[in-house]
Amino acid sequence: MDFSLLFSNLPYLLVGAFPDGPLGGAALSLMLAIASAVASAVLGVALGVAMALARGPARVLLLAFIGFFRAIPVLMLIFWTYFLMPMLLHMDVPGLATVVCALALIGGAYLAHAVHAGIVAAGDGQWQAGLSLGLTRWQTVRYVLLPQAIRIMTPSFVNQWVALVKDTSLAYIVGVPELSFVATQVNNRLMVYPAPIFLFVAVIYLVLCTSLDGAARWLLSRGPRERSVEGNQHQQHGGQRVDSVARAASRAGSAGPDVWKPER
Repeated sequence: MDFSLLFSNLPYLLVGAFPDGPLGGAALSLMLAIASAVASAVLGVALGVAMALARGPARVLLLAFIGFFRAIPVLMLIFWTYFLMPMLLHMDVPGLATVVCALALIGGAYLAHAVHAGIVAAGDGQWQAGLSLGLTRWQTVRYVLLPQAIRIMTPSFVNQWVALVKDTSLAYIVGVPELSFVATQVNNRLMVYPAPIFLFVAVIYLVLCTSLDGAARWLLSRGPRERSVEGNQHQQHGGQRVDSVARAASRAGSAGPDVWKPER
């Protein structure tokens, strides 16, 4: 395999036509992944909290909405957003924005279940402790449950974000010049054996995904460490939970007692 042509086109693969043209290549793929990850996290937390709080017909509609986006292929949703968003908004929408919207919708639908599972895993006792101190349901979720559920939710968030990094390669279908798109352009222009070019593409995606996973592991390692003795572990976690409920009550104030359990 001849890697000399790869090195001669390396700047184009990394940043596209930038600075003389629009940003592209690996830099655009990274920007797509970051924007989609942030948007999907915000949407996922909002939907997950809504799943825990909603009841009756509202919960049924919410589950149907989330299930709809979980069932749609990513490529199809990118097509839908690319062609429907300009029609609905009556304006030109950049392909980059439509791809971020599609990835955020699908990522948020998956993360919603992770957030809901983290809230439920905190236990009914945490709900009742918060409510007995006079917190509202929303205050109990915000100040008591979500801080405890972060460590539970983190692996699911990382898995979904890694999937989003790989799904950015589908943006080529609507002409967004991300890494796969510019790699295909280079290969078509050079008319050479494509293995070196797409091997480089695979390495870039591998670096992005492993870096994200490593960063998540580092952040988790910076959190409270588990004690090896089970009794001490239980005492430590119990104390932390009591403290978290007390701090939440002092921050949120009293809103009157309530008796309520989250929807599972």
